[in-house]
Formats: sequence, structure tokens, C-alpha cells
Amino acid sequence: MKKLLAWGMMFVLLLAVVTGCGESSSNTGGQQDAEKKVKLGIIQVAEHPALDAAREGFLDTLADNGYVEGKNLIVDYGNAQGDQTALKTIAKKLVTGNCDLILAIATDSAQAVAAETTKIPIMITAVTDPVTAKLVQSNEKPGTNVTGTNDMNPVKEQVELLQKLAPKAKRIGVVYNAGEVNSVVQVDMVKDTASKAGLKVVEATVSNTSEVMQAAQSLVGRVDAIYIPTDNTVSSSVESVIKVAEANALPVVVGEAAMVDRGALATLGIDYNKLGKQTAEMALRVLKGEKPQEMPVEGQKDMELVLNMKAAQAMKVTIPEEMKAQAARVIE
Repeated sequence: MKKLLAWGMMFVLLLAVVTGCGESSSNTGGQQDAEKKVKLGIIQVAEHPALDAAREGFLDTLADNGYVEGKNLIVDYGNAQGDQTALKTIAKKLVTGNCDLILAIATDSAQAVAAETTKIPIMITAVTDPVTAKLVQSNEKPGTNVTGTNDMNPVKEQVELLQKLAPKAKRIGVVYNAGEVNSVVQVDMVKDTASKAGLKVVEATVSNTSEVMQAAQSLVGRVDAIYIPTDNTVSSSVESVIKVAEANALPVVVGEAAMVDRGALATLGIDYNKLGKQTAEMALRVLKGEKPQEMPVEGQKDMELVLNMKAAQAMKVTIPEEMKAQAARVIE
């Protein structure tokens, strides 16, 4: 009798355990999937408004879709502040930290982290030419663990904008970091466009932000206007170029809107916050199981004309009324 009672109690206990697991699986399985914590690594080459905007847009879109930092999203963020050694250290840390997904902001960041892993999905944004940077095999079919969005500028249209704002300009100065692949690609495009338009390009290269002022000063008397691509080094210290330009009445057309907010004359360029959001939409698909290898790299289709009227006055430029009417934003 005692043996039967013991066997009966064990059966009831076993049944309770099995039933409990079953209820948990059937009633909360979907909820567990939704609440599963995702570890996101973010690597950013430097701190400046365009790259910050891309990061913010990315995180905002994840939050809008249920991935909230502090709840079911763990974010490990590293900013190298322009230091290449620090960038490599951050990349190694994120890869060894078992991230589910890594967001690489700008070309140098993407190259650093792609060199450390071929397994963890890497979402890129603010990368001008992923193919030239050897991050993907092609934009149409990456073939690697890397995909996302590029920030390829409409360089031809930006040079044409410069010509409209400074019609007498014959010599264009370009300030950039020759060590940034993204900038080299854009400068080659500037040269090609300028050559066809009968313009001369004068280059002033830098290797760090402390050299930007001197590079801008070296162009005085040699150029009629200045163009700055989406160069991370120069963008971080664009005020130095603007100071020189204003003192010498040199119009400054740039690759992206954040530099116009900081004092450049104009751009026809990318909204980096929207670019970050677009990258996040792709990241959500990766989190649901899509493979980066098969997801085409996307570009932003809608470019925005942004004008700075204070800069126009300081640089002695008259902006046509019809151009103001066409602008997405005019800074007074």
C-alpha cells in the first residue's frame, strides 16, 4: 500500500511538471520571442551631427518596433573619436561580446568590425561605397555578413549647385582626408564632373582634425569656392573651414545638411536621421531571420536642398529666389 501511494504521488508530481512546461510553452511562447533580449553593438568612428543622427534614427526605429533599450535591447556603444587604434579595440570588444547584431556607422567603422567577424550580422550606414571599401561583393547581392545603407552623394549635382551659387568660380578647392576611402571616391567624382565643366580642382588633404584650419588657409588665393564631401575628419572640424571661407568670401558647398546647420552655405544631400531609420528597417528583417548576404545595400533616393542665409551673407553670395522656393529647408 505504501509503495502504491508513493508511486501515485510521484505520478502526480511528474504530471504537474509536464503540465506546467506545456502551459508555459503554449501560453507565453510568442511573448517570450517578443521579449527576447537582443544585444546590439554600435561602432562609430567619430562624433559629429550626421553620424549621430544616423545612430539616433536607427535606435528610434528599433524602439518604434518594440526593441527598447533597457528592456529587451542591450546596447554596447563605442565611439573612437577619430582614433584608428581605438576603433580596432572597439571592434574586437563588440565581436567578443557576443552581440546579436552590430551597427557600423561610417566606412572606417565598418571595415574595422568586418575584419573581426564573418558571422555576426553587420548593418552599415553612412558608408559611401561598400564595394570599394571591400565590405560587400556587390550592392545587389552582398555575399558577406554585411548589408545596410550607403550615403553615396549626388556629387555631380552638388558641383552643379556650387556653380549656380558661384557662377564666376573657375577653381574649386576640396578639403578632405585622403585616408578615408569614402572621401577619395567622392573626390574622384568631383574631378570628373569638374573636368567636364571646365573647372579646376585644387586639393587640400588632412590626416586629422587639427590640420583642417591650415588646409583651408592653404586654399586662399588659389580657389574661388570650396567643396567638402561627407568626410568624417573635416566634418568634425568644419567650423575651421567656414571661418577661413567667411574671411575670404569663399562659398562653401558641402556633402550633407548638418554642415550647413553649422555654417556652410548649401547642400543637396542626405538626411542622415532618415538613413539611420532606413537601416533599422533592414535590421528588423535580419532579426527575423533574413540573411545579410542576400539583402541588397540600399541608398537614399530623396535628396534635400538646404540653404544657409547667414552663410550667404558672410560669403557674399546671392541666392536666387527660385532656389529658396525649391529648398527643403532654409536657415535664416
